[in-house]
Amino acid sequence: MKKLVFVLALSLGSFTAFAQDAESVQEEATEVVATQDGFNEVAADELPEAVTAAVSKNYPTASIDKAYVNEEKQYKLEVSLEDGTAGTLYADESGNWIEM
Repeated sequence: MKKLVFVLALSLGSFTAFAQDAESVQEEATEVVATQDGFNEVAADELPEAVTAAVSKNYPTASIDKAYVNEEKQYKLEVSLEDGTAGTLYADESGNWIEM
């Protein structure tokens, strides 16, 4: 009977340790994916005026859902249109569209 209690205690302890490790690995993987392409998220109100003006001019029904910037001051914009379509646009800090 003592052996059964001992085995159950060890099993419970190892399940708890495994769950903690899996959570930390998942958090680390999420962080790597977020910055893997070299872009870091910024608030939409931190975008240069030229970038927001270019979106308004070329896509008047678009709303900027998320914005990202890289070290070269290039901006990745996740936008959605009123008709439900969504896409990703890339612009430099002067508001010129770029191919990525």
